[in-house]
Amino acid sequence: MTTPDCYACGKEAELNELPPRERVAQDRHCRVAHALNSALPGWLVLLPRRHVVAVHDLTDAEASALGAWQVRLSRALRSVTGCTKTYVVQFAEAEGFAHVHFHIVPRTADLLPEHRGPGVFGLLRRPEQEWVTAEQADRMAHALRSRLGGHPDAL
Repeated sequence: MTTPDCYACGKEAELNELPPRERVAQDRHCRVAHALNSALPGWLVLLPRRHVVAVHDLTDAEASALGAWQVRLSRALRSVTGCTKTYVVQFAEAEGFAHVHFHIVPRTADLLPEHRGPGVFGLLRRPEQEWVTAEQADRMAHALRSRLGGHPDAL
């Protein structure tokens, strides 16, 4: 079930037309997208495909899938970006983005100190000219897919 006024559900409704950056990978419970308006290549968003606004409302199957994806994506990001670790964060508080989603963020060794920990969210507030381009996000999606096993529907 999806909700029309929800950004994530709107994307789910047009799933087959989405570019690689919006459909890095998926299974029957989850979808992975590259973050919008991010100045950090590889910043991913992991979300359930069903509309849910609180973690406690996830089914056991969704929770299990989300947990496994967090580890798989962290490993793929390490392989593709060389990050030293990944941050996994969930708030779902922004207007239009209440749908549960997890930020899977590569923390590279050269990340500035002010962008480490919670400060990483400053990279979502950078000027547009610093954002990862659609082409860069699509390239990252393809690189991650190759580490994850291929086509987004086969994962």
